[in-house]
Amino acid sequence: MPGTLNYVEGQASVGDQAVTSNSVGSVELQPGQTISTENGKAEVLLTPGVFLRLGANSSARMVSNSLSDTQVKLDKGRALVEVAELYKQNNIAIREDGATTQLEKTGLYGFDADQQQVRVLKGKAEVRAGDQHVTVKGGHKVSLLDSTLKSQKFDQRTYEDSDLYRWSSLRSSYLADANVQVAHLYVDTGWWGPGWASGWYWDPWFGGYTFLPASGIFYSPFGWNYYSPVVIYRNPGFYPAYPSYRVPPQRFPEPYVNGRVEPRMGPEYRPGVSAPRAAAPMTHSPVTPAMHAPPAMPRSGGSGGGLGGAFHGVTGGELGRR
Repeated sequence: MPGTLNYVEGQASVGDQAVTSNSVGSVELQPGQTISTENGKAEVLLTPGVFLRLGANSSARMVSNSLSDTQVKLDKGRALVEVAELYKQNNIAIREDGATTQLEKTGLYGFDADQQQVRVLKGKAEVRAGDQHVTVKGGHKVSLLDSTLKSQKFDQRTYEDSDLYRWSSLRSSYLADANVQVAHLYVDTGWWGPGWASGWYWDPWFGGYTFLPASGIFYSPFGWNYYSPVVIYRNPGFYPAYPSYRVPPQRFPEPYVNGRVEPRMGPEYRPGVSAPRAAAPMTHSPVTPAMHAPPAMPRSGGSGGGLGGAFHGVTGGELGRR
């Protein structure tokens, strides 16, 4: 469900309730609820493949948490949105100081409510304020303080030195590690098969959700790879040299894909994407501590691609991608 808390460090809260690592996966922002950080950071899942990350001393309010209409308002501080997958039917919008930014392509987007700026590091966005609108492409920003909205270049190298960017890049690499673990798990246990769809899938060793595409390889704007189980299945060389991840099926909540909970094989498989605390005994495993993942698979630059250069998505023409 869009609005699910996937990681927190330091001081953070939803409303007046403090959230910790034990809140991961079980706290979902409802429309009107606000997540705030003090000396801390937080990661919130939007639609599958889209991550909202808040920097320190920031706050964001969930406006709409529908899969087809996902809107967040940044009230204070800074946020970075990573988009690894986007469908035509998605409407991902970030509001800030009276302006609305619609994310139109996969990429990386920065928002600063204090400086009233919108940055597109990679991708494409449409910024609207009143009766004005402007298209912003990679390497450009918009100042909401200007009387006329206009796209202008900015120094990406300087921005990439920021704490929020570096932390987001690190989080993206951890999620890529978790992706390999979970893709391997579903192939190894036989839970993957026809009808597989993109979605968030729980990794008990990682202590959070990661993104699994329906097929092929998707690329994070930071350069990390997200593998689908079909890639692992068809390419034995992609199997990492990790311990066997044969864990009882009841340890895993059912994945949330295409707007609904999708059951998987196994008579003891428990439903409840919003209740991953069923996996709590595994979250801080003495073998693999939370937030400790195996080495990432080889990195690849650029966006798009797949096996043999082909870009693969949901089969059967279920949804169209941007």
